[in-house]
Amino acid sequence: MPLPADYIERVYAGVLGKIIGVYLGRPFEGWTYDRIFAELGEVWYYVHEKRGVPLVVTDDDISGTFTFVRALPDYGNTRELSPAQIGQTWLNYIIENRAILWWGGMGRSTEHTAFLRLKRGIPAPRSGSAALNGRVVAEQIGAQIFIDGWAMVAPGDPELAADLARRAASVSHDGEAIYGAQVLAAMESLAFVERDLGTLLDTATTFIPRDSVIFRLITDLREWRARFADWRVAHKRIVAHYGYDRYGGGCHIIPNHALIHLGLLYGEDDFQRSLMVTVTAGWDTDCNAGNVGCLLGIKNGLAGIDAGPDWRGPVADRLYLPTADGGRAVTDAVRETYAIVNVGRALAGEAPLAPKQGARFHFELPGSVQGFFADESADSRDTLRLENVPGHSVHGSRSLALRYRHLAPGRAARAATATFLLPEMSHMPGYTILASPTLFAGQLLSARICADETNPAPVQCRLYLLVYDANDAPVRVYGTAATLAPGGDHTFAWRIPDTGGQPIAAVGVEVCGRGCGTVYLDYLTWEGAPETSLCRPIGGGTMWRRAWVDGVSIHEQGAHEPYRLIQNEGTGLLIQGSREWRDYRVSATLTPHLAAACGVGVRVQGMRRYYALLLTFTAHGIGIVQLVRVLDGATLLAEAPFAWKYDQRYVFDLSIVGNDLRGIVQMPDGNSVSLDARDDMLEGGGVALIVAEGAIEAGEVTVRPV
Repeated sequence: MPLPADYIERVYAGVLGKIIGVYLGRPFEGWTYDRIFAELGEVWYYVHEKRGVPLVVTDDDISGTFTFVRALPDYGNTRELSPAQIGQTWLNYIIENRAILWWGGMGRSTEHTAFLRLKRGIPAPRSGSAALNGRVVAEQIGAQIFIDGWAMVAPGDPELAADLARRAASVSHDGEAIYGAQVLAAMESLAFVERDLGTLLDTATTFIPRDSVIFRLITDLREWRARFADWRVAHKRIVAHYGYDRYGGGCHIIPNHALIHLGLLYGEDDFQRSLMVTVTAGWDTDCNAGNVGCLLGIKNGLAGIDAGPDWRGPVADRLYLPTADGGRAVTDAVRETYAIVNVGRALAGEAPLAPKQGARFHFELPGSVQGFFADESADSRDTLRLENVPGHSVHGSRSLALRYRHLAPGRAARAATATFLLPEMSHMPGYTILASPTLFAGQLLSARICADETNPAPVQCRLYLLVYDANDAPVRVYGTAATLAPGGDHTFAWRIPDTGGQPIAAVGVEVCGRGCGTVYLDYLTWEGAPETSLCRPIGGGTMWRRAWVDGVSIHEQGAHEPYRLIQNEGTGLLIQGSREWRDYRVSATLTPHLAAACGVGVRVQGMRRYYALLLTFTAHGIGIVQLVRVLDGATLLAEAPFAWKYDQRYVFDLSIVGNDLRGIVQMPDGNSVSLDARDDMLEGGGVALIVAEGAIEAGEVTVRPV
């Protein structure tokens, strides 16, 4: 089946609809209709300010949706992807007790229960089966809230979408939970090519048993919609026939699936009204609104979202995916759209897309700002407005307009976007935020900026960074400025300077001019391996430690070294970097105090996808140096014997170029052991400090190009 001509924009609208719905419903998640109506009334727009919470937050609905679908590219974008492979994807990206899931405990949280099953070697689909976990646990809501990605990679193919949803849902769920996930996946897939809600429902229900509760529920809702004009009447019937009192657990799929259809059937095909009905009805408000928003985004496109109030402006494309792949944690709706689109294109036999020669920020989708915000101080409010506009691009069709006004000599307008955690992100309510910086010292930052030909005078532009200082406050570091005459343009290239171990929080553009005018940011991107020291900065602070994605039992500052890592069982990783890193060299000094193994990793893509140089301890004074590929288990690439002692410092040096690995471990007496290997399974990723069942201290970690 050919891809729809407007596939990219429909996926973008689906991604936006998903996150808008989640952000709308999150501040009152779990409330009943009575409480919502009493305290908030009908919810027609964001209420986060009234509730005193941030709008853009970490949330399992978003993290799971855009993370679990990575199983497809991780396993070669095969249509034969298995539940077991999706289960391995869980184990790779989820950090126990920290990332993605609600960690409510065995037998209480469905996803936590499934994760523990997977961790103990029980593969999917048995990990989520009712036979193992009981019907109540297996039929909670999680399968439904994570399905949107599976639908968006199968546009116009509801059969494939429903089958992918079934496989993905079976990792953690069973029974009615799987049926609900299949229905929504089929509806969202068909919505790419079909606008009629009745047809979507007719088709989607063919994929589930006619004697299922989900089928009966949908039939009842459609009948009630035909009989009752007021959605509140239908809502009362849902409470009476499918309410929380009839189903066990904390958040069963049946009541919440009913509210999704309530919003769709009574929403009159209007994005705002559909979300209002869905969230005002109560229960799992963020989950239900996320699914409704995604479906309507796909079905009615960006125009449907933009027809009402300004949903997109406050969000600014922002979303967070706190996983073991920390370089993708601070992301945006455009990047996630193209990730999904390129999976869909691969499944359809089409080549991937990389707008503006693969630029990270390219603004090619209408209205997109990719997280850019006006970085204004208190004495220069309202000097800058950002707008996505057609034109002003060499290799694309759109750009980001920076419209400055009321600029006096010596004043500047600035626009920036996060490359790591900004101060306000550091303390998220609810779900933990884990992230690695995405921009590092030594990388080459480039951007193209052009000035509007109607500007009254030349403007001076320069790139800048927000870098954390010893007090965890971001300070500006500037690149070289260029003066742009009206209608002129300049391509900037800036090798990022050493930051002294402090992470870079944001990157931006500064404009100094006079009066009012506009400059256009065509693209902004960076490339290459970093040349940096990941260490304890002079003066201290805490953000340098937050820059590591923490996948060990205990991570603290050592007595003599910047890092002390303790792993109580299994293997733990402390990870930094991103998938864009390809060829580089990492070095670190490790002191094992008691450990089964320790070492460093390269091309780290999560907890269970990486290359490692390990010192494995087999007996007192006897050990083995190993080069290992970890990918669905460990594969030995090379090894050599090694004499060792606890509480001694060993220098680990591991480089990778193309498919070639070289590892060296240097002993305290200056002697060393080196290993070489060749492997082509992992193309890119960050670095890691690794410890298995024990405690180590680590000194400065250096990363540099080879």
